[in-house]
Amino acid sequence: MSEEGSSRDEAQSAPASGASQTTQRGASQSHTGMFGAIGTGDTSGYGRLVRPVVLAAGASRPFGGYFDEVADSLSAALSDVGVRFEDAVELVVVFRGELTLHVRREFLPEVAQRLRDEPDLRFELCLGVSGVHYPADVGRELHAVYALMSITHNRRVRVEVSVADSDPHVPSLFSVYPTVDWHERETYDFFGIVFDGHPSLTRIEMPDDWVGHPQRKDYPLGGIPVEYKGAQIPPPDERRSYR
Repeated sequence: MSEEGSSRDEAQSAPASGASQTTQRGASQSHTGMFGAIGTGDTSGYGRLVRPVVLAAGASRPFGGYFDEVADSLSAALSDVGVRFEDAVELVVVFRGELTLHVRREFLPEVAQRLRDEPDLRFELCLGVSGVHYPADVGRELHAVYALMSITHNRRVRVEVSVADSDPHVPSLFSVYPTVDWHERETYDFFGIVFDGHPSLTRIEMPDDWVGHPQRKDYPLGGIPVEYKGAQIPPPDERRSYR
C-alpha cells in the first residue's frame, strides 16, 4: 500500500497543459531524515533530512485538457439525481497533470456510481485504493484515494475522501467496484480506515490479533525479536551506529 497515490503530496504543482495554476495550501507537517546521518545512533539512513509536506490547493477553471469535461459531465449527472456538484465535491485539485476530486464521504457512493455509469464519463475500472495518514491535517488525518480509469475514453481521475482519526468511517465502494474488495481490506489493515458496508472487512496482511495499523505515521518502528537470552534488536532509529 503506497502513499504515492495521493494528490496531496510533497513538491510543487505542475498542472496539465492549459490548466490554471494550482497554488499551495502550506505545509501541514515535515518529513525528517534521509541518508547521511552523522553523530546519531540512527542507522536507518533518515537522520538529517527535513522536508515540508505541501498540500495542493483547489484549482480554478479552466482545469485544462479533458478535466473540464469530466467536471461538467459529473455535475450534470449528479444534478439528475438531485445532488449539487458543490455539495458532493469539496475540492478539485489539478496536481502534476492529474485530476483529483475531493469528495465528501456521505456522497462517495453516488459520485462513484455516476462516474461509472454516465456515458460521457464511463470510469468503469477502479485500479485500487490507497491510504494516506497526515497527522497534522487536523480533522482530516486519514485519506482514502481511489484511482479510476475510463477504458472507453482513455481517461483517468482520482477520488479522494478525508476523515478524522476519531471517526475513520468511509462508505465501501464494493457495490460499485467489486474489485476494491481486497484493496479496502488492505487499507483498513494498514491505516485503520473502516469501510462501512464491506462484505468482509478483516485484516488481509497482518495477523488477526495484530494491534494497531502499521503504515500510520504514529505507529512505532518495531524491533526484531531474538529467540535467545531475551534480547531484542532495537528499532532502526534507536540502534547504535558504528563508524
